[in-house]
Amino acid sequence: MASLLSLSSIPSSRTPLFLHHPSPFKGNVRNLKANPCQFLTVKLEVKRKVEKSGVVVASQASQSSVADSFRFRLDNLGPQAGSRKKAKRKGRGISAGQGGSCGFGMRGQKSRSGPGVMKGFEGGQMPLYRRIPKLRGIAGGMHAGLPKYVPVNLKDIEEAGFQEGEEVSLESLKKKGLINPSGRERKLPLKILGDGELSVKLNVKARAFSASAKEKLEAAGCSITVLPGRKKWLKPSVLKNLARAEEYFTKKRAAAKQASS
Repeated sequence: MASLLSLSSIPSSRTPLFLHHPSPFKGNVRNLKANPCQFLTVKLEVKRKVEKSGVVVASQASQSSVADSFRFRLDNLGPQAGSRKKAKRKGRGISAGQGGSCGFGMRGQKSRSGPGVMKGFEGGQMPLYRRIPKLRGIAGGMHAGLPKYVPVNLKDIEEAGFQEGEEVSLESLKKKGLINPSGRERKLPLKILGDGELSVKLNVKARAFSASAKEKLEAAGCSITVLPGRKKWLKPSVLKNLARAEEYFTKKRAAAKQASS
């Protein structure tokens, strides 16, 4: 019993498990209330993506007002989410999705290297652009509606100020500025039309004259010269047949004239 009392009287050298440190706060803890923060909290979702070229940082603000005042720097610039897409890797194994034939199929003309087929090709059958009907004349691209002459009226020649005895031709009309052919019209010949009157005597040279223009020019005392046109190229066999036909009809006309006399 005495030993137990002696042990209890010995002071313990062990320190307590929990120590209450003195705090500068003096008051009742139950009276404390939550003080809301006066500053707007912004949550920024920062996604870092490491590529071969370097580090690309994409930042997204949860509120547009804060995003306008957000400061962009070189370390947080990045493309818009979803605007960049990786190119499809073809011919890099079956796991890539386009490994073996790269999406061109097993065989056929379109799977070979080269230009492939032309636009509008329908496998050999008559294509659509050849099946539809075509328009006639110039609307369909034919030469029937294209002009064959450069037309000039008599009233235009009168207003050009030609003096008596001068020559009226394609070159003189160009010098006067009456006509200015361009493009395809530069190779077309001149034709005189009968709109208007002519009061001076002129030497008119053209490829063709209208009937009314010819009468008015003869009435005004003008000299008319019909220029020869370019001969159409024909095969030698066709020229031979034309010569034989001309010889035949010449003999026939001579015989008919002799019989009538």
